[in-house]
Amino acid sequence: MTLVYILLGLIAAAVLYVIVTYNLLVKLKVRVSEAWSDIEVQMKRRYNLIPNLVETVKGYARHEAGTFEKVTRARNEAMANQGAPHEQAESENHLTGALKSLFALAESYPDLKANTSFLDLQSQLAEVEDKIQAARRYYNGSVRDNNTKIDQFPSNLVARQFSFEKAEFFEIDDADSAARSPVAVKFD
Repeated sequence: MTLVYILLGLIAAAVLYVIVTYNLLVKLKVRVSEAWSDIEVQMKRRYNLIPNLVETVKGYARHEAGTFEKVTRARNEAMANQGAPHEQAESENHLTGALKSLFALAESYPDLKANTSFLDLQSQLAEVEDKIQAARRYYNGSVRDNNTKIDQFPSNLVARQFSFEKAEFFEIDDADSAARSPVAVKFD
């Protein structure tokens, strides 16, 4: 009889472990989704600021159409990209490079640098960039916690049984020199 109670206790402990681990994995998965949503909100805010910034700069630098087209194209590509985090990171890196070109262009126009609309937009965009970086860090931390729990033994047995999948980090690609290197300013 004692052996039956011991076996029932072990089975109950195993079932309890599976339930607790499953709930933790669900919690981590939801946290990753929430963190990704935060990134998307900040990116949309960024996308909404860019046309105003471009229009403000256009008023001062009408002959720089190539830069404006590059920024607009990069913004549209980033907005349209609804793929995996690494695909969106690539689009965002191109947009960041295009924005660097726009700000480098603005440096050559003293009246523009003093324009309050431009300064306000530049400040808002810098604030959004900071929020995007913070959201990326939070997202990547959530992904790390999720992926670690999925890989750890014995929770990996529960994760595999219930088809929990590892999430993808949102990071800058080493091959993308536009996001890592400074913008070259050339005046022809």
